[in-house]
Amino acid sequence: MKNKHLLSLSSLTLLGGAGLAAAQAQDNRPNIILIMVDDMGYSDIGCYGGEIPTPNIDRLAENGVRYTQFYNTARSCPTRASLLTGLYPHQAGIGQMSEDPGTTAEQSETRPFGYKGYLNKNSVTMAEVLKESGYHTYMTGKWHVGMHGMEKWPLQRGFERYYGILAGACSYLQPSGGRGLTLNNSHLPAPQPPYYTTDAFTDHAIQFIDEPKDDKPFFLYLAFNAPHWPLQAKDKDIEKFIGQYEEGWESISEKRHQRMIDMGLVKEEWGIAEWESRHWSDLTEKERHDAALRMSVYAAQIYAIDYNVGKLIDYLEKSNKLENTLIVFLSDNGACAEPYSETGFATIAEINNPAQWIHPSYGLPWAQVSNTPYRKYKVRSYEGGICTPFILSWPARYTQYNNQLRNNIAFLPDIMATFVDASKSTYPETYHNGSKIFPMVGSSILPTVSSPDLSIHDYLFGEHFDNRYVRKDKWKAVKDEKSDQWELYDMEKDRTERFDLAQKHPAILKEMVTEWDNWAKQTFIYPKPENKK
Repeated sequence: MKNKHLLSLSSLTLLGGAGLAAAQAQDNRPNIILIMVDDMGYSDIGCYGGEIPTPNIDRLAENGVRYTQFYNTARSCPTRASLLTGLYPHQAGIGQMSEDPGTTAEQSETRPFGYKGYLNKNSVTMAEVLKESGYHTYMTGKWHVGMHGMEKWPLQRGFERYYGILAGACSYLQPSGGRGLTLNNSHLPAPQPPYYTTDAFTDHAIQFIDEPKDDKPFFLYLAFNAPHWPLQAKDKDIEKFIGQYEEGWESISEKRHQRMIDMGLVKEEWGIAEWESRHWSDLTEKERHDAALRMSVYAAQIYAIDYNVGKLIDYLEKSNKLENTLIVFLSDNGACAEPYSETGFATIAEINNPAQWIHPSYGLPWAQVSNTPYRKYKVRSYEGGICTPFILSWPARYTQYNNQLRNNIAFLPDIMATFVDASKSTYPETYHNGSKIFPMVGSSILPTVSSPDLSIHDYLFGEHFDNRYVRKDKWKAVKDEKSDQWELYDMEKDRTERFDLAQKHPAILKEMVTEWDNWAKQTFIYPKPENKK
C-alpha cells in the first residue's frame, strides 16, 4: 500500500492492547539499534565504494541489505527531528535549526510552529513509543533537537539513560561549556585527556545495554558527532592515512566511482556530477599537501567510527544479543562543504586543538569527493545533500538476503514505522497529557527487504531553507536556494542531475510542483521565520 500524502497512516497493522500484552509475554522481539553518523558522504565507507577501511560497517552490510535510494533532510537537526518522530521535521518543530548555545528559549517561542527549534508535544519520539511497549531505551551522542529547558532533553522524551552533547557540535577532545557533556539530566565538567567523543559515546552505549539484568529488549540510539567538523582525530589513526590523499580530488573520486559501478550502486552512464573547484593539478605543492592532510584527518574520524561500531558488534556477539538485534546505520545528511571554500575553515595548524568546536574543516572539493558521484552537498536538495548510505541488518530474520542491494525509495520517517513494525508496538493518537499526535508519515521498510520491487510511497517531499524537492517514481523535481526555477530530472537515466528536463516535460513538472505546494500547506512550511542561515 502506498501513502499518498502527509496525513496518510502507515500501512502497518498496529497491535491493540491485548496483542501488545501477548507480544510482551513472549518477548522474543528484537533489540533495536539505530546508528547515525554526522555529515558523512555517500561514498565514504567501504561498502559504498570508499577507500577508507570500514570492515565493521561493511560487516553490517554483508549481514544485511544496503539501500541506494534512502533520503534524509539535508541537515543534521531537521534530520534528527524527522528520524526520532517519524514525521516531517516541520511537523515536529525543527524545519530549520535547533536550539543551540547561541540561542535562547525566548527566541524559540517567537518563531512559527514549524520552526521552534525543539521537538514539540504534537510528536512522540521512537523512545517514547518503544518505552511504552516495554523496551529499555538508551541514547548516547548528539541530541540537537532542543536544549533550553530540561523538558526538552532526552530523558524527558522517552530515554532511560543518556550520555552525550545536547548541542549541535563540540570538541571531540574536550567538550565544554554550552557544548559540553550531559549524563542523564546532569551537565558534566569538561573531561580530562585522553578523551575522544566517538570512543566515549560507544563505551557508554555498551555500559547502558549491559546494566539491566532482566529480559526486556532494548532500543539504543547511538548518534556519533563524527565526522562533522572540527577535524580532530587520534594521532595513531591519522598516521594510517598520511600520504594516501596526495593523488588528489579527481583521482580519489574516479576510483570510488568505479568501485561503486562494480558494486552495482550506481550506473556508469550517470557519470559524475559537475566539479565546482580547481583541478588538483592547479594547486601548489603546499596546497596539495595541506588539502591531503585535511582529508587524512577526516578519514581517521570515519575509521574511528568503524572500530567503535566493531566494538559494539563484538559486545553483542559475545553476549548472544547480535542474532536478534535489528541494526540500522545511516548518515544524517550529505558531506559538508562549509564554509563553501576550497580550503574549508581555518588552517591545518588548528587540527586537534581541543579548544575548538568549529575549526578546521576539509573544504568543498573533498565534500564533493565524499558524495561521489552525486551533485552538491549538505543543505542542498540535490542527491549529494539528501541521499544517505543506509544499511539494515537483522540476522535472525533476514539472513537469506545478506549483502543484497535494494533500490526501493525510502526516507527518514520510515524508520519510526519500521521500528513500530519490528517491535509490535503501538503508535499513539494522543500523548503528553492528551496532546494530539500527528499520524506517522512513513511506512515500514521491512517488506522491501523481501520485495525489492515494492513501492511504499507515491511521493517524497522535502524543504530546508528554501531548498525544495519532490520525488515520484523515477522523477525528481528540485528548486535550489540559488534559483527561482524548478528543475526536473530522470533518476533512472541521470541520478547525478546533469540534465534538466523541465522544458521537455512541463506537464510532469507542473503536476509535481502542485503536489509539493499542497504538501507544504499541510506541513507547516509556512509561515517561515525571518531569520537567515
